[in-house]
Amino acid sequence: MINTILSALTVRDIRRKVGFTALILLLYRLGAHLYVPGVNVAAIKGNASLNGSGIFGFLNLFSGGALSQLAIFALGIMPYITASIILQLLQVVVPSLEKLRQEGEVGQARLTQYTRYLTVGLAFAQSIGYVFLFHSISSSSSSGAIIPAFDPQHIFLIVVSLTAGTILVMWMGELITQHGIGNGISLMIFANIVSRLPGAAQTWYNSNNQVFKVVLPFLVLAVVAAVVFVQEGQRRIPVQYAKRVIGRRMTAGGQTYLPLRVNMAGVIPVIFAASLMAFPSTLGQIINTGWSRSLEHFFSPNGWHYIAGEALLIVIFTYFYTAVTFNPVEQADNLKKMGGFIPGVRPGRPTAEFLDQILARLTFPGALYLAAVAALPAIVYARTGQNFNFGGTSIIIVIGVALDTMKQLEAQLMMRNYEGFLKS
Repeated sequence: MINTILSALTVRDIRRKVGFTALILLLYRLGAHLYVPGVNVAAIKGNASLNGSGIFGFLNLFSGGALSQLAIFALGIMPYITASIILQLLQVVVPSLEKLRQEGEVGQARLTQYTRYLTVGLAFAQSIGYVFLFHSISSSSSSGAIIPAFDPQHIFLIVVSLTAGTILVMWMGELITQHGIGNGISLMIFANIVSRLPGAAQTWYNSNNQVFKVVLPFLVLAVVAAVVFVQEGQRRIPVQYAKRVIGRRMTAGGQTYLPLRVNMAGVIPVIFAASLMAFPSTLGQIINTGWSRSLEHFFSPNGWHYIAGEALLIVIFTYFYTAVTFNPVEQADNLKKMGGFIPGVRPGRPTAEFLDQILARLTFPGALYLAAVAALPAIVYARTGQNFNFGGTSIIIVIGVALDTMKQLEAQLMMRNYEGFLKS
């Protein structure tokens, strides 16, 4: 594999794309260390609560630590991802958006434009919320005020800076998709998560628990192998196409397959579940009263209440998001229009019911897999008392993005008659 990568880098076009992607990611990581104007840098560095748990720590992970530093790219790419998910969900209930999705490239371009507008609105609203959140955190800290001049002028300056940073990040992600090796948004999240690896490795190296130090590398390898196995797992439904007469030509029939992945929902259910479960503890940190501290303790990320609640939400959201992204009725209609059918199943409604039944059986093990990977770090902490600072969500995202990027490089190498990464 290493020899293949070196051979790929000898191709000028691929080398240029890889270099362009690396440059954009480097600039992105640089922006994660540039503070917004009007903040007290010393107060930010001296406030230990900014690196805590809860939804704040969850979002700080996806920003690569930029949120805890109140940097220009503090919001990261999360507003764009949130906007994309909202547009996807709205396509199910809004007929006009559903019609745009079916119009091909023109409709997709319009939906992309709507996603950009919604991203700007969400970034502006989140920036306002973060400004007041940082002000609330600094008011209960002895390190000083994070925003010394808390007046409308400085608030507006910080909000505009954070919003502009999100717009710049969104543009950089699209540049990687167009001129780099693809998957710009995913690669930016990948870079943010990987930037936390040195800290996690240092935590493991400095651990006093010798069993933890010995077992963890083997556990990580086992989890990576399991995630790759499930992420690549799919059920291939055979599809037969009949011969058709189009004008004066007769198209030959053929046999192919419809791939149904075990994990069709990706990492979205884990993000939804982690966000909801982290909200009560974050609220307890902000209010800081007797009952709120009890609420924070009850929803501690390392407690069994949190693990059980998150696992249940992951299963529910996996079924929900799979039903949103894959419509068996639409797939059955498309097969019927193209002259395709599943052997042994009648076209139309019986095909839709067959696909829905198969999908329901596949979704359950996929949901259990997501819940197990997400709960594994908390279980390790409960058994060893060591926090690796690298959650199950991060593992799924890193491996998924790495596999997708490898497949894209594989496709580009195959176009140039190079031996690919993946062996059949």
